[in-house]
Amino acid sequence: MRRHPCRGEAGRAVTESSGEGVPSERGAAVGRGIGIGLMYGLWRPRVLGAWRVPATGPVILAVNHSHMIDGPMLMGTAPRPVHFLIKKEAFVGLLDPFLLGIGQLKVDRTSADRTAITNALGVLEGGGVLGIFPEGTRGDGDFASLRAGLAYFALRSGAPIVPVAVLGSTERGGRLIRALPPLRSRVDIVFGDAFAAGDGSGRRTRKALDEATVRIQGRLTAHLENAKRLTGRWVRLE
Repeated sequence: MRRHPCRGEAGRAVTESSGEGVPSERGAAVGRGIGIGLMYGLWRPRVLGAWRVPATGPVILAVNHSHMIDGPMLMGTAPRPVHFLIKKEAFVGLLDPFLLGIGQLKVDRTSADRTAITNALGVLEGGGVLGIFPEGTRGDGDFASLRAGLAYFALRSGAPIVPVAVLGSTERGGRLIRALPPLRSRVDIVFGDAFAAGDGSGRRTRKALDEATVRIQGRLTAHLENAKRLTGRWVRLE
């Protein structure tokens, strides 16, 4: 395989995980380091409950999605390297080898992307951390509409789900880009208790998938409400 022109640890990670297979954890670890520098340099993250993420073994982080920085924020604040499923439209130009190099997964949201599904399951089978935006796209970030992908990965792998609420500043001033919180504003990242998606029966039928999606939505919505109370996000912040 041709070596990526970058040097050092990041260059090695890009080389190892630049293919279409299961991404390397080393790449995700490099991405975590980049996320730490970027997020703590531009904003003021406050991380609550990170100890709830299992220290070892497969786990799925289910994250609400209302800001462009939600993915990088999680990469920089989660206690373990995270492999996110990211829409293929983001993999353009130099971002394509970069995102692949830091262990992220490209997914075509317009179809059942078998490659992305196989690689995501491979991450979990290898005991890694899979990050998913269960709403499918950036919106209000309230978990009001969930796609079935999260339930499928959880039922298929047996991995526990950890709900994560990313709550950015409500202030409008200081924004360089509309979809970003103001620079140096506080961003709260609240991890919830891990839970199983299934009902214990081991079923993987379409009905079981639908039922699991409803259960998951209830748990994620409850976590988001608790996170807002815990951080004072029910009221306007200074």
